[in-house]
This record gives sequence, C-alpha cells and structure tokens, in this order.
Amino acid sequence: MSKTHDTVAGKGSPLGKYQDVMVGSRGLGKLLYFEWCMLLSPIPGALGIVLRKLFWPRLFGACGGGCMFASGIILRRPGRIFLGHAVVISERCVLDGRGTGERAIELGDNVMLSNDITLSCKEGSITIGANTGINTQAIVQSTHGCPVVIGEDCILGQRSLVIAGGSYNIDDLEKLIREQGIRNDGGIELAGNVWLGANVSVLGGVKMGRGSIAGTGAVVTRSIPENAVCLGIPAKVVKRRGE
Repeated sequence: MSKTHDTVAGKGSPLGKYQDVMVGSRGLGKLLYFEWCMLLSPIPGALGIVLRKLFWPRLFGACGGGCMFASGIILRRPGRIFLGHAVVISERCVLDGRGTGERAIELGDNVMLSNDITLSCKEGSITIGANTGINTQAIVQSTHGCPVVIGEDCILGQRSLVIAGGSYNIDDLEKLIREQGIRNDGGIELAGNVWLGANVSVLGGVKMGRGSIAGTGAVVTRSIPENAVCLGIPAKVVKRRGE
C-alpha cells in the first residue's frame, strides 16, 4: 500500500503517476493504446465484445486465441498479465497487475472469471491453472512476495476470499500497526481439483491438497490434506472423500 500511496501522492506529474500505476509504462505509444482500449471497456453487447476481442489482446504480456472480454473490466499494468487460450473475463472484473517481476497474473487455458471478481497483486503474484472457474464477487489477492497458486480444474464459490500476505506484524506496541509491515506468510496453494464453497476464506500459509473441499462459510487457517472435506471457523477436517 505504501508504494502505491507514495507513487500517487508523491512528487511528479499526474500523468506520470497515472502511467506508473495504471499503464505500467511511460511510453507515449503504450499510453495512447491503453487509453483507446479503456474507452472500449464500457461498450455493451456484441459490439463491445467484438471491439475488445480485436484490440485488447495486444494490451497483455501474452493472450491466447479465443479470449472473451465482457464490459466494464478494469485493468492495471496489463503488460504483466498473461492469458492462455479461451479465457473468459466477465463484467466488472478487476485485474490488478501491480506485482513483482514480469508475470504478476497468469491465467491458464479455459479459465472462467464470473462477474465482479478481483485479482489483485501488490508486490505479489497470482497463478491460476487451466479449466478453473471462479464465481461472482470472489477476491484473490497476493501481496508482499506471498504468492497465490491455484491449480487446474478448481472451483471457487461465490464471494470466496483467497488472501496471501494479508496480515500485519503486530508485536511492537510502540508503533502503529500500519507501520510494522506485512508478515510473510509463505502464500497460498490450492492444488488441482479443489472446491471452495460460497463465502469461504483461505488465509495465508495454507495449502489445500488435491481434491480437497472447503464447505460453505469455512475459514481455512491451516493446511488441508488431499481429498479431505473441511467445515467451520476455523475449518476442521470432518471426512475424507471416498470413505
């Protein structure tokens, strides 16, 4: 948060700040192309889909064939976002590529993002495997070097939260909490074929094994073995699939 705040509120021209935060480049050509593409973002219906399909792929670090972009999508630093083939991004999604390195967000082939989903990188990275679907109003966030890795064939339910690097250090009583920095929790890994029900929260430091399930409303604070079903706050394993 501090780096973004310093960039926006610090010295320099408003245009330069906008280019650093939103475009990811000070080049005039990239600025103009980004602005043109953002003008296409709110256009509804078939016309908007056709125009975005025509012009938007060149915004990204890479974009496979057959990708579809609905209206109202917000992009930040799209050059650090890499899309596989046949990725679908629905209405009003936010893809924030302000991560570390050249690949902040990577979406595999056939990934489906429903409407109002936020993928946010703030000095982090998000990788989502092929054939994964994320339902409406979900938030996936990676901050301060704590990556989120979601495997292939996963299902994330409505309003699910997957938050890596979301906890502050709090031990120094002489400092404000916001001044103590983010605790490195090691990130989050959801192995392949994981299912999160609606309103599930997965916190940093958690690994969910392949084929595991978190039931509706669960708060997953500890790692879950493969093929396990967990419920509750905090989530506890209640059964193993197939038993």
